[in-house]
Amino acid sequence: MCDRSAPFGYPSLDQIGLPLLLTGLALLCWASGSVFEHLIWARNDLESGQWWRLWSGHLLHSNNAHLLMNLGGLILIFALHQPHYRFLPMLLLSIAMMALISLGILYWVPGISRYVGLSALLHGLFTWGALMDIRVGWRSGYLMLVGVLVKVGWELVSGGSEDTAALIDARVAVESHALGVASALALFLPYWGWLSLRHKAGRAQPLIQSD
Repeated sequence: MCDRSAPFGYPSLDQIGLPLLLTGLALLCWASGSVFEHLIWARNDLESGQWWRLWSGHLLHSNNAHLLMNLGGLILIFALHQPHYRFLPMLLLSIAMMALISLGILYWVPGISRYVGLSALLHGLFTWGALMDIRVGWRSGYLMLVGVLVKVGWELVSGGSEDTAALIDARVAVESHALGVASALALFLPYWGWLSLRHKAGRAQPLIQSD
């Protein structure tokens, strides 16, 4: 999922595929206002079996400012971690993180009845990027990981920014940000273990083989 030789700079279509897809879907949902109630993450509807809301709710936004903030964050995160992006692996990762975040809210944050926005996924993508930086030996990853952990910790204690809540016309669901970070950590640990096992297995192969 990471190619250390891939430079920062003009991205390939494979690299920019996920940001383009998320941006396109978010804009499509925003332009089709009539679908909002059918796609929003809503506790009662999820409990009645409308499982698609586990993913679709992340693509909706409360207002223009909310949409622009999240799309801007998506661009920034991609710019920070461009070498790690490949379309299919990052798409599968995002689908898994969306589901984990949504299920986390459903079962562990009973105070949230309706939820929208990409920000939780963005926290997960940022954390994943920081972990990938660490895996390939880039020290910036440690700073980013500590930074995002401090951020979500502060948000959980303080309740988040009132200015941001006023701007997006909704309460900042700080619990979802923490779940985004947790989902990245939960998915990265087995991924790193699998890479380690594959590396050991590769080293264990004999230099000369015969049939």
